[in-house]
Amino acid sequence: MTVNYATAAIDKTSVMRGLVSTQRVPLGSEVYNRLLETLYDEAAALDERRFDDWVAYLEQDLVYTAPLRLTRNGPNKDRDVVRTMKHFDENHASILMRTGRLSKSAWAEDPPSRTRRFVTNVRIAQCDTAGEYEVVSYLYVERSRFDNPENESITAERRDVWRLVDGAYKLAVREIIVDQSTLGMSNFAIFL
Repeated sequence: MTVNYATAAIDKTSVMRGLVSTQRVPLGSEVYNRLLETLYDEAAALDERRFDDWVAYLEQDLVYTAPLRLTRNGPNKDRDVVRTMKHFDENHASILMRTGRLSKSAWAEDPPSRTRRFVTNVRIAQCDTAGEYEVVSYLYVERSRFDNPENESITAERRDVWRLVDGAYKLAVREIIVDQSTLGMSNFAIFL
């Protein structure tokens, strides 16, 4: 299974083929449990707005994207992810800039959103490169803003590559495939 780090284009056939191969990491194994725990700790750091803790999970060569999703009919209906346009197209430096701004005075997050991230359906496969793991998970985010009694929510599939570095897992690639073609959230000032 090969991941193109330059474009973070992890296509669905590659992901699914890798996860049903013999390289799949079994549920309950030490690697699976440690990566699952890392995903839960990452979600908690973001929900608690501990951005310095979250950034510590990120590799220096990070590629963090969220391509657009279209609704299509006919023979192209299976090609609904458009990777030439993105909600997010970030790297380590731009994430540092965004988290710094969110920590101080981001207008879009003043007052800060209250969020809950639920990470489920985690599937893991070992990549061709030793110490790297492809992790596919589903994400449900519930967000409360201001005094609005109605919460906003978003669901997505995340296609990650996590790398074992000095005994800890670091996020090298994240592609977020949002389920909605028209976003239900008023802005994307939060991380997914």
